[in-house]
This record gives sequence, C-alpha cells and structure tokens, in this order.
Amino acid sequence: MPNYENIIVETPVEKVGLVRLNRPKALNALNDALMSEVHEALTGFDADSDISCMVITGNERAFAAGADIKQMSGQSHIEYMMTRSVSDNFNFTRYKKPIIAAVSGFALGGGCEMAMACDMIVASESAVFGQPEINLGILPGGGGTQRLTRAVGKALAMEIMLTDRRLSADEALKYGLVNRVVAPEIYLDEAIKLAQKVASMSQVAIRLTKDAINKAYEATLAEGLEFEKKNFILLFGTEDRQEGMTAFVEKRKPHWKNK
Repeated sequence: MPNYENIIVETPVEKVGLVRLNRPKALNALNDALMSEVHEALTGFDADSDISCMVITGNERAFAAGADIKQMSGQSHIEYMMTRSVSDNFNFTRYKKPIIAAVSGFALGGGCEMAMACDMIVASESAVFGQPEINLGILPGGGGTQRLTRAVGKALAMEIMLTDRRLSADEALKYGLVNRVVAPEIYLDEAIKLAQKVASMSQVAIRLTKDAINKAYEATLAEGLEFEKKNFILLFGTEDRQEGMTAFVEKRKPHWKNK
C-alpha cells in the first residue's frame, strides 16, 4: 500500500475500504496533494475485488473545513482555466462502488462539496455544513451550487451560499442533505455499518443501481427512466438476479455470486 502523507487508508472490516483525511492542524483543508492521494486510494479500492463499499472521513473536529486558501490565493484565473477543473476533484461518479461520507465537525466549502459528492452521508451531531465562499469573493467551484441546490432547494441554497448560513446536523437531516445523525462517538462506526450493509448485497445490482440514481441528477426524467429500464433489463441476465428471486421464493438468505 502506498505511503500517503495526507490521508490514512485502512480496511477496518471485511469488504469496506476507509480513507481518513489527515491534515488535523489545517482542519483537513483540501489541497492538491491531499486530493491526489484521495483519488489514488479510491481508485485502488475501486479496483480491489475484496472491497465492495468505501467510506471517507476526517476526524471528530473536522471532516474538512474547506479548500486550502493559502494554496488557492496564489493561483490566477488563467492557471485554473488551463490546468485544472475544481469540480473534477469531486467527480466521484467515476467510481463504480458506493462511497459513504462519515462527517463530524466542520464540512465547509470544499469539505461540504466532497461530502455531497459521496453517495450517502452519515453525520455526527456535531457536524456543520456550509458553503462560505462568498466571504472570499468567490463561489463554490466544486459542485456546491449544483449539488446543494438539488439537495435542499433553491431558496435555502441561495441563503446558504449568499449569506454564509450554516446547517446543523439536524437541519441537514431535515432538508435531506444527510442520511442519518448519530452521536459523535459512534458516527464512524455507523457509517461503517452502513457500508457493510451495502457490501452484503449483489455488487452487480449495487453498481447498476448507483449508475441509475446518479443519472437522475444529470438527465431529464424521460432520459433517466430509459436508463433505469436498460439497467433493470440488464440485471435479468445475471446469476444474482436468479439467486435473489429463488432465495425469496424459498424463504432463505441469498448467496450472492456477484455475477
């Protein structure tokens, strides 16, 4: 396993890969080196047949308090245009396996965008979500204006991004931004349990379902329905579909072959 400087990579339980952001003195601020390591780790887990679901977390104080402003402040608009796309940092749809964010403390700016780019979010009661870029004279550049608006609606998204309103964990749950809120001492365990539940399912069905749900974000309803239909029919040609239906009829637990 590579020797990372900005993240810690673990396999805490069978079939679950864990990536911990590890810049505690900077509240896990997201710089280029950290993001490169995150994608390297996720790519490795995605290709590992022993891993079925992934979890990204920080620490109890901060998931990630935003982008590394010291690094960002030295960049010109031409450099950004020619060398990078900030939104590419959080293009987690490139990974076939589901990704769960385990969030405690600050999830601000790029940290909020990273959490939203994951497929599910388990939040600690101490979690705080926000997009404070307006204070820097910029706007969210990693998908925040798009994903947050889809999650909480136009009016609230406007208030969050135009006035630096922060959402508590309970508010994030109320508005549909997170899956669940738990005590700080168990938030990571809860995320890992959720990952284990996902990992226990047919991985063929999981991948095609993730694809279909993500399509709903990117397409019209008609296009999304057609994509869903294609994946539904495709699954009827799998061994797991036959096993799942046979197990249901026989009133037993299915034994997935992931084929």
